[in-house]
Amino acid sequence: MQSFRLADPSDTLLDTTVAGILASAAATTPERVALVAGVAEPALRRRWTYASLLASVERAAGVLAGSFEPGDRIAVFAPSLPESLMLTYAAATAGLVLVPVNPALRAAELRHVLASSGAAGVFCVSSHRGAAVASVVEAARADLPGVHTVVRFEDWDAWCDGPAGLLEGRAPSPDDVAQIIYTSGTTGLPKGARLTHRAMTNAARGAAIRFGIRPGDVHIDTMPLSHVGGQEVAMEICQCSATAVLVAAFEPGLVLSLIEEERGTLTAGVPTMLVAMIDHPDFASRDLSSLRTLSSGGAVVPAELVRHIEAALGVEFMIVFGQTEACGFISQTSLGDDASDKASTLGHPLPGLDARVVDPATSAVVDVGEVGELQVRGGTVMAGYHELPDATAEAVTADGWLRTGDLVTMDERGYLRIAGRLKEMIVSGGLNLFPVEIEAVIQSFPGVAQAAVVGVPDRRWGEAAVAVVRPAPGAACDPDELEAWVRERLASYKVPKRWVVRDELPVTPFGKVQKFVLREELGRI
Repeated sequence: MQSFRLADPSDTLLDTTVAGILASAAATTPERVALVAGVAEPALRRRWTYASLLASVERAAGVLAGSFEPGDRIAVFAPSLPESLMLTYAAATAGLVLVPVNPALRAAELRHVLASSGAAGVFCVSSHRGAAVASVVEAARADLPGVHTVVRFEDWDAWCDGPAGLLEGRAPSPDDVAQIIYTSGTTGLPKGARLTHRAMTNAARGAAIRFGIRPGDVHIDTMPLSHVGGQEVAMEICQCSATAVLVAAFEPGLVLSLIEEERGTLTAGVPTMLVAMIDHPDFASRDLSSLRTLSSGGAVVPAELVRHIEAALGVEFMIVFGQTEACGFISQTSLGDDASDKASTLGHPLPGLDARVVDPATSAVVDVGEVGELQVRGGTVMAGYHELPDATAEAVTADGWLRTGDLVTMDERGYLRIAGRLKEMIVSGGLNLFPVEIEAVIQSFPGVAQAAVVGVPDRRWGEAAVAVVRPAPGAACDPDELEAWVRERLASYKVPKRWVVRDELPVTPFGKVQKFVLREELGRI
């Protein structure tokens, strides 16, 4: 039968919390550098030891305790600043639930997250990459009186000097929800995955062990804290008493310089990031000899990219596969894996997870090598979607199996190979795009009769979203105008990379667009 569980010393789930792992690291390695602000100018790179980071976190946690009730949700709408990472630990210390949010979202998108999570506060920056982030926050909370507090990170130090409340009795338990991280389903409506302290910290610990993180390692951390991957990587680094060089927003030239100047031993990035680094004009001139291991995931990693990176950098390369509902980690290759496994598989499930491959129609476990839906069960699976019992029941079976929606095969060793997706989700540059959401915006453009968005293979993005549009009779649809329309209404990463205008779309006898036909046609162009 096609099911798998790894016997491993790290298989036992520990009773750890997000607050506790930082306190533990500070107790055992107080003077080790925990955090470096990964900015371009070396003289401006602020540094915190584990002891000083804990002190800053406890200071912030006290102010949170004076402003919020235990269990309150607070949203973070900002890039990966050191203060944002401090807030991750401070919120946990104060018994609050963190809601990380991509700072590229528009007001309507942010409003949905704030409203559905019941957020009581928002921490944000004034602006980011030309966007007036604080203005987006004000527009999003205009009719949400429950959002009673907004703090800008530019005012962080002054805010931390504010009145503090008592932290006594607010320490979280391992099974309390630590974070609500938003993902989306086939409807395109974002859903908040409730991730517990035990789940997040143990998922990170298991991944760190397989990644081979050592005490004293220097991890050039490019993964955004607004994403489950960024939160989990930070927790990996912390539990290994390593150093996080935190990059606010990915820039390939900056990452290359940080690897050289900070003597980075580890880094991770989605394929889009890796391609940008390799193609950067500084790539050949930088001393990257300190780099030992690199991991990638968030999209299918082309086999030729795996081989090229290992040859160019002389590093161990690892593949990571997961989803938000499983704390970002489901499977991972191992150090020393055969090159063919690293180039063609998703690795094998992480410790603590049962995995099986089933027939989507019958839920019967299929034979080794046969395609079916991947399902996983264990202590790192979400505690359900926030206040969405029907969606939770659809995603998780009564006996705890998470339906991933991914079609895979599994060999006799437990190694997975991707075969497709039950859902139509597009993974572009490591970010999840949902065609229904994008299509709805396109079809609101005057003169559009029908739109279909599909993902096609792309070297840089893993998958690129392509919009195929059918104009209404007598109307004309200009791709530049369509793109501008969508860009005004959705985050920039959701804007299709290519636009195609056609008189007809392939449809079934019942009028449903045959996206597989479009995908095949567009993938050949």
